[in-house]
Amino acid sequence: MLHCAQPRPQTLPDLRRENQCVSPACALPLQGLSGSDVENVGYVIPTPVVNHFLTDYLANGKFTGFPALGVQWQRMESDALKQAYKMRSGQKGVLIRRVNPTSAAAQQLRADDVLMSFDGQEIASDGTVPFRTGERIAFSHLISNKFVGETARLKVLRNGEEMMLDVELSRPGTLIPPHLSNRDPSYFLVSGLVFTVVNEPYLASEYGNEWMADAPVRLLDKLYYGQPAEPGEQVVVLGQVLAGEATLGYEDVSNVQVKSFNGTPILNLKHLASLVTSCKDDFLRFDCDYHETIIVHRHQAEQGTAEVLRSHSIPAAMSADLQQVLQVTWPPQPAATVQQQVPATTAATGP
Repeated sequence: MLHCAQPRPQTLPDLRRENQCVSPACALPLQGLSGSDVENVGYVIPTPVVNHFLTDYLANGKFTGFPALGVQWQRMESDALKQAYKMRSGQKGVLIRRVNPTSAAAQQLRADDVLMSFDGQEIASDGTVPFRTGERIAFSHLISNKFVGETARLKVLRNGEEMMLDVELSRPGTLIPPHLSNRDPSYFLVSGLVFTVVNEPYLASEYGNEWMADAPVRLLDKLYYGQPAEPGEQVVVLGQVLAGEATLGYEDVSNVQVKSFNGTPILNLKHLASLVTSCKDDFLRFDCDYHETIIVHRHQAEQGTAEVLRSHSIPAAMSADLQQVLQVTWPPQPAATVQQQVPATTAATGP
């Protein structure tokens, strides 16, 4: 864990009135202390990154980030592969394998398109474009030089025919986000069942510095290769099970993805919480990955949630972001408690 991570600029960039960064880079030393490990590491922010940030902030009043095309691609150095996609002699490009459905490019690009050029720069079969004299660089460099919302002119080969497309660059959604964007983690409790959303900080907290090797394979597969099918999709997991009467027998279940609730596929944590809090069935059934099934009595789970909150000193059964969106009371108040409050309310509002 990083106990001391207060960045103190050691070499500040020389910023002129024209917002031009004159210094070659900005160096930030960071110090970390964890157990017996002590480190003092310096990071250097390249000038183009600083310039991109400043230009973005001045134009939008906030940092919108670096855009992405939203595609997965592969090299086309095989002659057989080129011939299969009807490429003529001298034509080069990369094969688009998948297009992120949440990207702006999904409206125009398709899987099996051959991307041949980006803003007039020819893309080689290994995915590189000319850089400095005698050097080449990945064509993603051209994308990172642009801003969210800008368009790029692409030359694409589709079914053997070349076409020019003006494609908007965006920030496509990811199944497992790289950070929390300065927000608190989201969670939802059903008795001792603790549901949360998977992101890279969560995996690091659960599996330590070697989480890229130690985390469950299926979660890592979603991290590296997964794409959301629609905006807002999240990987919701049953993170852990706290001891309680309603959850007896499920204590060993942890970090498995929740696929559906009472037969309804789960889109995200808000969707799951909405389904649970509005459920009137006798049982709450959570179907998880690896064909694991969790079933609890609804009334027992409602009572157990209040008990878990008291015994573990948890202030609320759902995170603040879910409370703000759903505007529901969970766990619901017992009927006896509600009936006791009615006379007091009537008396307070009487003449």
